[in-house]
Amino acid sequence: MKTGKILFLLVIAALVAGFFLFDLNQYFSLEEIKARQQTLNDLVSANPWLSGGLFFGIYVLVTALSLPGAALMTLLGGALFGIGWGLLVVSFASTLGATLAMLISRFLLRDWVQKRFGSKLKSIDQGMEREGAFYLFALRLVPAFPFFVINLAMGLTRIKASTFWWVSQVGMLPGTFVYVNAGRQLGELESLGGILSPDLIGAFVLLGLFPLIARKIVDMVKARQVYKGWNKPKQFDRNLVVIGAGSGGLVSAYIAAAVKANVSLIEKHAMGGDCLNTGCVPSKALIRSAKLAAEVNRAHALGYNEASASVNFARVMDRIQRVIGDIEPHDSVERYTELGVEVHQGAATIKSPWEVEVNGQTLTTRNIIIAAGARPFMPPIPGLEQANAYNSDTIWGLREQPRRLLILGGGPIGCELSQAFQRLGSQVIQVERSDRLLSKEDPDAAEIVMNSLREEGVDLRLQHEAARFEKVDGQDQLIARNLDTDEEIVIPFDAVLVAVGRKPNTEGYGVETLGLVKRDNGTLETNEYLATRYPNIYAVGDVTGPYQFTHVSGHQAWYAAVNALFGTFKRFKVDYRVIPRVTFTDPEVASVGLTEQDAREQGVEYEVTRYGIDDLDRAIADQAAEGYVKVLTVPGKDAILGVTIVAAHAGELLAEYVLAMKYKLGLNKILGTIHSYPTMSEANKFAAGEWKRAHAPEKLLQWVAKFHNWRLGS
Repeated sequence: MKTGKILFLLVIAALVAGFFLFDLNQYFSLEEIKARQQTLNDLVSANPWLSGGLFFGIYVLVTALSLPGAALMTLLGGALFGIGWGLLVVSFASTLGATLAMLISRFLLRDWVQKRFGSKLKSIDQGMEREGAFYLFALRLVPAFPFFVINLAMGLTRIKASTFWWVSQVGMLPGTFVYVNAGRQLGELESLGGILSPDLIGAFVLLGLFPLIARKIVDMVKARQVYKGWNKPKQFDRNLVVIGAGSGGLVSAYIAAAVKANVSLIEKHAMGGDCLNTGCVPSKALIRSAKLAAEVNRAHALGYNEASASVNFARVMDRIQRVIGDIEPHDSVERYTELGVEVHQGAATIKSPWEVEVNGQTLTTRNIIIAAGARPFMPPIPGLEQANAYNSDTIWGLREQPRRLLILGGGPIGCELSQAFQRLGSQVIQVERSDRLLSKEDPDAAEIVMNSLREEGVDLRLQHEAARFEKVDGQDQLIARNLDTDEEIVIPFDAVLVAVGRKPNTEGYGVETLGLVKRDNGTLETNEYLATRYPNIYAVGDVTGPYQFTHVSGHQAWYAAVNALFGTFKRFKVDYRVIPRVTFTDPEVASVGLTEQDAREQGVEYEVTRYGIDDLDRAIADQAAEGYVKVLTVPGKDAILGVTIVAAHAGELLAEYVLAMKYKLGLNKILGTIHSYPTMSEANKFAAGEWKRAHAPEKLLQWVAKFHNWRLGS
């Protein structure tokens, strides 16, 4: 803590201590005030302005320091100055004192809280920015909430002091009026409880509900403005229309059918979306085939004199299609029809906020969920359109193996496919602008993956930027610029896989007609309930972000479906607190919560516990003793902030930590859980053990050692 804060804290502490040390609180009792009322009245009559100023100053000081007695001083204000002047003096004094208390809390406590609870405070700040005035107003209207607690709590948010001032001024006014008015009959009051009768408390509660009602009215007015110019049907054919049958769309439709809503699902391509047809499923099938080739190459390490296998690339790619076909029934038209979903195969066009056209038929619906997904981004690199170029959607059509495969991009897709194609026999050249791969992961995790790729023969070209593509004597080649030396180099290739990101599908189905707002990255803008600017139109998955994961699309779908169907009664804010991710290289990289990189960037204090997989029995037996489990915790506590695992089966190992973080279980709980031996999952328990060893109570253990020695008679 800085010197200035320490001095200020000492001053505050001295004032508060002095208040109790000199027993000043004796003057802030109802009996004491009633006993001295006549004397005080005489002082006010003799020097009204001086008395008013002193009263104002004392009231501000009591409120700013959060001392007991503000309620009694409000009564005294009514008794001494009457309803008019009393209300004026008390109202402004209480607001000034409350604002000072809020600023004191912010100055002394916010940085400390920010360091320890930065991520949680960020969400509170965002909520306050959206609805801070309404929320604070509701709290101020209900005197059941201690005002000094509200003052201190608001200091931890980023609410503007001016907003806090005027909302407090208006919100506390009804309560201030009641107390000032009661003060005129101060002599008749026996206790503070006599002021707040059940009827009066009920009135305050109704006042507290006013901001919520007002917000509903504001929302209705905004909705009327948004819907202005559109003709709403008098009746609807459906409760919900879902556009897109990927993960987000399928889950949305499933939930709607499960609660007996009338739901239609529209898909213009293949059921299952990108994940089934061109993403997660085919890439993992490819990785499985490539893994066998890697095992054969490492057969000598498992005790074999020799082992060989010949890759039939066309059969590998055909197998991928068979895998897709085997999984396809899970997402098929037939299955969803049996569940009660009306499935349309065709292109959807949103005609109005309540009308969607497909195959010439207009569907009327109360709500719409857009789950249109995303597509690979093809950068505007000169000559790319003439090159033998593929992306993560089209690469699965290959049947002839490229001898030299150029991969642009160092993200998860680029790394997974780079390793897989290299293992299957292609010479992979991977080009990345940054100085490392997997930029969202910690550098040490990326380093392990890069080493693994290099050992298997991948030609990594880091800090290289694709400048242009050329064809010379029938040979495709990339002209890349070395960002270190600014030199241009020539990289010949037979096929290029572009894996530099994905672009949300926000064109061609009515987004422009409705004027839906897009963010700078092209995704559809939605609120915390996943609604667009139209309260009945929602968006989930890659089309809105912020995460491009299949499991997040399904997660969002629950919120969107429930809010669409039952939002009139209750809406739910989407929860992004615990989002896992996995890169399926060998070894895998799995993360949840904060990485070290994230924590440093966000200024979150943390401790690191690391357990090396090279010490794990099962990993050693499997010839997979590479990687680590790294856990970030709150300093001095076992509360988990984030986990990164680099290991074989890291994605499966991560699930235990996802559960722990979701339900706020610390490392002590993981340590106290039995893990089967010998399994990879023991790594999680051993990581918890490393944390426990680092936090052992050394002084207590010294006394325990003495106790045991005493028991031995020494």
